[in-house]
Formats: sequence, C-alpha cells, structure tokens
Amino acid sequence: MELWLIWLIIALVLAIAEIFTLTAALGMLAVAGFVTAGTAAIGLPVPGQLVVFSVVSAAGVVLARPAARRMMLQPRIERFGIEALVGSSGYVLREVNGHEGLVRIRGEDWTARPYDESVVIPAGSTVDVLHIDGSTAVVYPRE
Repeated sequence: MELWLIWLIIALVLAIAEIFTLTAALGMLAVAGFVTAGTAAIGLPVPGQLVVFSVVSAAGVVLARPAARRMMLQPRIERFGIEALVGSSGYVLREVNGHEGLVRIRGEDWTARPYDESVVIPAGSTVDVLHIDGSTAVVYPRE
C-alpha cells in the first residue's frame, strides 16, 4: 500500500472522530494528516513526512490556542434560566406577603414572597425580582 494512502486513511479516521467528539484537537491532526498525505504523494521521504506532520500539527495548536483562550476568558453576555429573571420586573397577580403570593414574570406565573417579610405588596403592583429561591421569586415593590 502506498504511504500517501496510509496518511490519507489516518487523516480520514481523525476527521470522522472529530465529527463525533468536537474537540478540535483531532480536527487539527486530521488537517496535518491531509497535508502529510499530499507531501507523501509528491515523493517526500518518510522523515520529511514526519517533520511536515509535526510542524502542521504544532501550527494548528499555535494558531488555534489564542482564539480558544479569548473565547474561554470572555464573560457570558447572556444569562440563562432563572438567572435571566433576576433584575427583571414582575406584575403582582395575587397579594404578596410573608406567606404567599403570585407574580407574573416574563409571561410566567411564579410563587413569590417579599424580600422584607413585613412588607405586603398588593395585587396590581409592579415588583423587581431580587433573586429566585427554588421555585419562589423573592421580590421588592417598585417605588
């Protein structure tokens, strides 16, 4: 079997493995394998092929690392789940007191309690969501 064909098979196996793992490392090795298969096809000797494979693999890491590092160090811009509700406003459907209450936040009905247990928030009021405690919104009346 031709050596370039072996490199091509290795590159294809790495590319397929990358599709299933999505790690990017196998993808960079697959690219190095394809480049090395090309150099083997034009007749570069085996030591030269190994050098090409090593250089292209290292170049992939050197080029990809800064971009990956930037992405990892960026703060999350969007909040998801219950974190997204904190700081939003709600509409009181049923009086909120120290024992019970119901507010509508972004179209969903949530059980609620006031931040200050002594405060009673009447129905029809607007409140700010301070945090979510389990499935209960902790709210404060908007002034």
